[in-house]
Amino acid sequence: MKKHFTAFIVTIVLASSAFGAFRVQQADAHPGRTDAKGGHTCRTNCAKWGLKDGEYHYHHADGTPSKTPPKTGAATQEPSTALKADKLKAPSKGKLSVYFLNVGQGDATYIHTANGDDILIDGGKNEAGTVVVDYLKQLGVKDIEVMVSTHPDEDHVGGLDTVLKQFAVKSVYAPKVAHTTQTYKDFLLAVKSEGLTIKEAKAGVSIPLQGVTAKFAGPGKAYGDDLNDWSAVLRLVYGTTSFLFTGDAEAQAETDMIAAKETLKADVLKVGHHGSDTSTTAAFLKAVAPKYAVISAGADNSYGHPKKTIIDRLTGAKATVYRTDMKGTVTAVSDGTKLTFGTVK
Repeated sequence: MKKHFTAFIVTIVLASSAFGAFRVQQADAHPGRTDAKGGHTCRTNCAKWGLKDGEYHYHHADGTPSKTPPKTGAATQEPSTALKADKLKAPSKGKLSVYFLNVGQGDATYIHTANGDDILIDGGKNEAGTVVVDYLKQLGVKDIEVMVSTHPDEDHVGGLDTVLKQFAVKSVYAPKVAHTTQTYKDFLLAVKSEGLTIKEAKAGVSIPLQGVTAKFAGPGKAYGDDLNDWSAVLRLVYGTTSFLFTGDAEAQAETDMIAAKETLKADVLKVGHHGSDTSTTAAFLKAVAPKYAVISAGADNSYGHPKKTIIDRLTGAKATVYRTDMKGTVTAVSDGTKLTFGTVK
């Protein structure tokens, strides 16, 4: 229990230095990187998993822990060896290029503005960090003007520490909520080591960039233990084209953004929570009215993402749907008036 308590205190100290006042959420699932054997040690809420504090363990394909390694050839959940970067085309000069990166079951979006600024929203799981770095190097990224961590979940924040160590990052935005996982601690440590202070992402905050308008529509409230609803929701406009990046925001956050009369309409919707039926309510979809919808999810993931209900809802709203689990990295290019989509598969 001593290790768990120490990790909790360290997270508080790191988050305090990054944010000032903040909220800390206890980990519901244990974090940590898998090693060469495919396992890792339990760091938080170990008893909940039937494990002892610090006990080494593996995972079945459905995510449940196991004290014995999976059989040779058995399926594992999102193994790191399965994560490889797609071959991508360089950003179009003088245009806005948005890459919904294929990082398996997780989220990572890279944006290159017409003015040459680089934006990264999330970085996938821990093991996706090197893949995201590969993508960025492919695309000729030298530094990153803006990094956004939508919320502390491992499949969004996991790879950001790796990116921070590889690229000079000028500013980092995240909602003012912390988490006690090792993954989130790694992110905070990386931010601190780069001499950066996290800027709060919340409704009404604008990111100062030339040539585009980038403003957060959420979170607009505090959401207690629900990390998904804490998600930073960013609306980006270039010319007459617009994008809405929603993280894992769920029904309550969507309802609150509508009630707050946030501007949500967008040509392109990055669908919330990997296409889970906890997000993309009918009311929210009506408010956004997207022409295109992009879902970031891993092939054959154990969560059943995206849900058929959501796919049907999107197609019923006449939105053209692109999925990273089926098409690989999805690219949207805007010249300010027209959108062009491409995929790698």
